[in-house]
Amino acid sequence: MIPYGRQNITDEDIEVVTKALRADFLTQGPTIHQFEVAFAEYVGAKYAVAVANGTAALHLCALALDVAEGQKVITTPITFAASANCVRYCGGDVVFADIDPDTYLLDIDAVRALLAASPKGTYQGIVPVDFAGRAVDLEAFRALADEYGLWIIEDACHAPGGYFNDSQGQMQRCGNGQFADLAIFSFHPVKHIACGEGGMITTNDASLYQKLLALRTHGISRDANGFQNSIAFAAGDEQATNYPGWYMEMQTLGYNYRLTDFQAALGISQLARAEERLARRREIAQVYSKAFEGLSFIKGQSGVVEGHAYHLYVVEIENRLGLYTHLREHQIFAQVHYIPCHLMPYYRAQGWKEGDFPAAENYYRHCLSLPMYPTLTEEQQAFVIQTIIDFYHS
Repeated sequence: MIPYGRQNITDEDIEVVTKALRADFLTQGPTIHQFEVAFAEYVGAKYAVAVANGTAALHLCALALDVAEGQKVITTPITFAASANCVRYCGGDVVFADIDPDTYLLDIDAVRALLAASPKGTYQGIVPVDFAGRAVDLEAFRALADEYGLWIIEDACHAPGGYFNDSQGQMQRCGNGQFADLAIFSFHPVKHIACGEGGMITTNDASLYQKLLALRTHGISRDANGFQNSIAFAAGDEQATNYPGWYMEMQTLGYNYRLTDFQAALGISQLARAEERLARRREIAQVYSKAFEGLSFIKGQSGVVEGHAYHLYVVEIENRLGLYTHLREHQIFAQVHYIPCHLMPYYRAQGWKEGDFPAAENYYRHCLSLPMYPTLTEEQQAFVIQTIIDFYHS
């Protein structure tokens, strides 16, 4: 079987997880912070907060930015539903904008048109997505967001190690916090770094960082410098002069969105090989791109793009269902990413309908994600390519 994505767990990974399981902490231990520091360094951000999964990361970002009922936030319809759902969790309203058919990313011109059509203050934020691993030009989005007083959450779940070059020719890594207020990543098994489940939030904003730390763990603080109740109350003794060691305070409504230490240990081990695996993904992309170049049945493909992290390699073809079925008959399990969010029944019930976003809907009718993971062999990839060509030439 050749799936579209697959984790790669090595003996070294197993060894570090076993060591973590034998250590003093299974959760809330020192390995969490070690992972956060290593990941922040990898993407070039000041702060990182490890959480239970990518969806939890998105929810915490929306909470930290005070998304509230009635607020409007713009995102792409071509993404996993969590990119939009995080706004709904907080009572906000999701407003979709179409994609650029050439990049499959949120179309900045469509966003600009949305903003220009309404009074300033109508919208509060933007959630651009580094879809498939292709980095959004966040410098351009930052300029637009600043013009309208908006925040940005970068959904970089597909793009650890990805980057774009800014207007000065400087490489800007996904999640480095130079342009987005917050960025999020996922450590689901098919992602670049696999922890089983898990996620990470990165930011350069110290105040947001502190809010995230509290929100991740029930809103509870153990920092005596910030306690709000008196020492006498905390100790149950009017003569007490210090807060007792047991004392803690729930100061805001938070959640249990923690990562475990053994997951963090796996993340650290996987992170150590991240660049090696990223290079292999880019090699696979080059082979696909060259093999499909000039073929009439390929209407579009991810191609070779500088800075692309290639979580997915997407082709656009005619008779997508026929090819999908043919591949499965040959034990090749391609996948579709994604059914447009605005056409999910939940969002249809909010008034979105077919025809709202022609580029996204046309993309959905033709897209197929091909096997893309570092342990895909040359022979397996050649088999995938030949099976596709045979289908259209039969």
